[in-house]
Amino acid sequence: MSPTMSPTPALRGLLSRLDAARRCRIERIQGGTIVFTNGVFDVLHRGHLDYLREARALGSMLIVGLNSDESVRRIKGPKRPLYSEEDRAAALVSLRFVDFVVIFDEDTPLSLIEELNPHLLVKGGDYLPENVVGYDHVTRNGGRVIVIPFKEGYSTSRLIETVVERYG
Repeated sequence: MSPTMSPTPALRGLLSRLDAARRCRIERIQGGTIVFTNGVFDVLHRGHLDYLREARALGSMLIVGLNSDESVRRIKGPKRPLYSEEDRAAALVSLRFVDFVVIFDEDTPLSLIEELNPHLLVKGGDYLPENVVGYDHVTRNGGRVIVIPFKEGYSTSRLIETVVERYG
C-alpha cells in the first residue's frame, strides 16, 4: 500500500502515514500517550498477542508499523512473508488492543517514527533500549524506549522451521 493510498473499508484501522500523523497530533493535543511498535507479524502467535497487549497497556493509543511485503523479502528472504501485507494488517487491526496499523516499505521504521513522534517506542526481544531503531529521535523529543522481553517458545521463524521439519 502506498503511503498516500487510503485503506479499504474492511481495514478501517489501516492508515496512511499522513492519516497516522494526523491521529497522533490529535492524540497528543488531547493529552494521550502514543505508543509505537513495529514488526513483520507474519503469523500471529501468543507471543505477539501478549507483547502487543503489554505495549498497548503503556499508553492511550497503540500504532503498529508493519513491514511491507517488499521490506520483509529484503530482510527475511524471498520465501517470506507467508501472508500479504494486507492480510497481516487485517489480522492486527482486528485486535482490540491495536488502534492503528501503518505499512512502511523501508527496512527500518525510522522515518515513520520520526513522522509519528510517539511518546513511547516499544520493541520486543533482548535489545538494549539504546540499540532500538528510533531511540535517538524518541528520547531527544522527551519520549522513552521500552523493551518487552520475548515470551520463550514463541517465534514465527521457529514455527516455520518446525512445520518444514515435520511436514517437509
